[in-house]
Amino acid sequence: MKVSEENSSIPNFQGGLDAKKVGQNRRVLGVINQNLVVEGRPYPCVVNKRALSERNEVCEKKQADPGHRPITRRFAAKNAGTQKSKAEGTTKRSNLGNSNGFADSIFVDDEHKLAEDQPVPMALEQIEQMLSESDQMEEVEMEDIMEEPVLDIDISDADNPLAVTEYIEDLYSFYRKVESTGCVSPNYMAQQFDINERMRAILIDWLIEVHDKFDLMHETLFLTVNLIDRFLEKHTVVRKKLQLVGLVAMLLACKYEEVSVPVVGDLILISDRAYNRKEVLEMEKVMVNALKFNISVPTAYVFMKRFLKAAQADRKLELLAFFLVELSLVEYAMLKFPPSQLAAAAVYTAQCTIFGVKLWNKTCEWHTNYSEDQLLECSSLMVDFHKKAGTGKLTGAHRKYCTSKFSFTAKCEPATFLLQNDNENNL
Repeated sequence: MKVSEENSSIPNFQGGLDAKKVGQNRRVLGVINQNLVVEGRPYPCVVNKRALSERNEVCEKKQADPGHRPITRRFAAKNAGTQKSKAEGTTKRSNLGNSNGFADSIFVDDEHKLAEDQPVPMALEQIEQMLSESDQMEEVEMEDIMEEPVLDIDISDADNPLAVTEYIEDLYSFYRKVESTGCVSPNYMAQQFDINERMRAILIDWLIEVHDKFDLMHETLFLTVNLIDRFLEKHTVVRKKLQLVGLVAMLLACKYEEVSVPVVGDLILISDRAYNRKEVLEMEKVMVNALKFNISVPTAYVFMKRFLKAAQADRKLELLAFFLVELSLVEYAMLKFPPSQLAAAAVYTAQCTIFGVKLWNKTCEWHTNYSEDQLLECSSLMVDFHKKAGTGKLTGAHRKYCTSKFSFTAKCEPATFLLQNDNENNL
């Protein structure tokens, strides 16, 4: 049957369309399909060229088989050549027509929509939650890393057998437990009928000078004051015997701490012969019996050495800390603080005095077991004593630390800003 030229533009739906043109169209679409594959993943919005009849078949298959998945773009790209060869030999039927009488059917797979148009699968939500939790853990770990570390202050003495680094932590833990046995009531003077707080202060101020003249060890002075307070708490004393109590307490402390002990005659001379030998030895018996021979107690000096090491103190800081704590020994009001807190406050106040700012790092807090807030009350009292050290009649410690032997430590300006902060806290 011949077809007239007038009807030559009408397509033949039975396969009369030019196969050459169809092949060219398929070749162009094959190139486009290959370009749509990005790093092995199908482009989110995939356009599949199918006839309506094939679309209906796919929909029917989806309804019949819930596990069916459309062909991915990767698979389509790999089989582009096969589709091209098939397209050259066959044509697609269509029920839709355009101005030329032919049009391809285009649809977009629902599974290849943009990610923002689809809900996130539950598995992805769990992964995102795990990632966010890991980020938070990393942030916490970074904060922990940024915190100030606690230094190992005993590492430099690892080879020193006298430092007993293997037992040092246990020793100071024991000192902290038993330090209360060496403490006295802060109002024990109320039971004394002939002496008062002022007399005690005069005695200790004088003993600081005696201690310096005999060139005794630091331990001896702290133990002497401790023995005086513990004895006065248990035994009433008349004022004319108070100086004798101080001399005997120093004699006992020297026997316990010193290598070369001052003889009794030297103590009688230093007291301007106010007592004789018999009285000294008699008071010694009374004192050791009242204390039940319990001479070994941890004093502030024991903690001072450890806390100064934690502060990595030089000689200047060490001398200033001892100056402040010796000023505190004179004051009856400081008996309310345990020896460890007194020592920690002295180191803290010395650091603030030298550096001009509040300074209490994690290493000091760790080894002293005192935070900065716990030391402010005691520290402010020390600053007040430092301000008044050169005035009044009780200037024994000030004169001692104003010499070249102690590097003129008493001339340091007190940390008055600690008093201002204390006043603000009280308000």
